[in-house]
Amino acid sequence: MAIITITSDWGLKDHYTGAVKGALLTLMPDATIVDITHEIPPYDIEPASFVIRNCYHNFPKGTIHIIGINTEASIENPHIVALYDGHYFIGADNGIFPLIFTDKPEKIIELTITQDTDYFTFSTRDVFVKAAFLIARGDKPEQMGVVKDKLFERLSLRPVIEVNAIKGNVIYIDAYENVITNITEDLFREIGKGKKYTISFRSGYEISTISKAYKDVDPGEKLALFGTSGHLEIAICLGNASSLLGLKMKDSVRIDFEEK
Repeated sequence: MAIITITSDWGLKDHYTGAVKGALLTLMPDATIVDITHEIPPYDIEPASFVIRNCYHNFPKGTIHIIGINTEASIENPHIVALYDGHYFIGADNGIFPLIFTDKPEKIIELTITQDTDYFTFSTRDVFVKAAFLIARGDKPEQMGVVKDKLFERLSLRPVIEVNAIKGNVIYIDAYENVITNITEDLFREIGKGKKYTISFRSGYEISTISKAYKDVDPGEKLALFGTSGHLEIAICLGNASSLLGLKMKDSVRIDFEEK
């Protein structure tokens, strides 16, 4: 029985989610379909990649992940199936895949399967569903298209290492308005080497302690911690850090380490 996840920027107002699920169930009545989220900002692959990267590995190997974001195909951004870490990912090669994967996928296949309609604006229903069905019934990805050597990459925000400092950026803001940066705990430990530090960000705010939990500080107080994603978060206990601290996507967050 196939397990299929869907991540999109469709929201909940329109028919798109229902149409895709209906098409999947028509082909695979016993499939388990899981909505990851449909609240990705339109066309924005960076928060989408963060969400997928932090949840796909909780599913069983062999799960099929459909990515319905900026899906219109072009010569530069064809539709593909990628096999990575035992999971199948279906979407447009628009730069999202290198943001999800940390290594090269085991397989990259450019899809050449024909779609069943003459419309080219709803690839998720008309192409990705068909690819998911073929994978679920046991077809090899190579039977659906041609092998590609590499994925399309876009420039993405990466932490900058300076002398005794890390300069990062906000890459995601969750539903609680916790602000998540691209500074990982591994990088923090590698560069910091146990030194004292100051975390600074917008409007002169500073934090000099990494908390273990959101309630390590009093309600309304700001804090920093490494969340389950392994990334540095700026939060407010029982509050909304993004709004109250004025932090937005791509804003800078800096960690300065004291010299011993």
